[in-house]
Amino acid sequence: MARMHARKRGKSGSKRPKWVGTPEWVPYKPDEIEKLVIDLARQGYMPSQIGLILRDRYGVPLVKKIVGKSITRILKENNLASPLPEDLTSLMRRALNLRKHLEEHKKDLHSKRGLQLIESKIRRLVKYYRRTGKVPADFKYDPEKIVIYLR
Repeated sequence: MARMHARKRGKSGSKRPKWVGTPEWVPYKPDEIEKLVIDLARQGYMPSQIGLILRDRYGVPLVKKIVGKSITRILKENNLASPLPEDLTSLMRRALNLRKHLEEHKKDLHSKRGLQLIESKIRRLVKYYRRTGKVPADFKYDPEKIVIYLR
């Protein structure tokens, strides 16, 4: 499949091995992993960062295979989830940082084009999330009011 804004194809990736049950070599129990997820979320990490930290520091391969719930579900149950999906939040952060860059460097045409592409991705995602009910129906991407949603 081709990329969204470039006419190139991506590299093929590897697939995870199929597991039946939880691996025996993981030193943590499911309730301990849930506590780790909650602690990391309170420190301000996003769900994808939590997964990477658990993998690298604690040796937990996949939270969902061990606990039976995804990281985002654990965060929702403990009222620690973000009001917006993580991919939308990260795109909004990128757009905000690029706008700050363009305030200093007004003639940076490559960055202006990059901002256009990022904002079109944001609009496309907002449209999808409104349709699926993950963001409010009256949510609209406004670059000036974006800071409210970003912590």
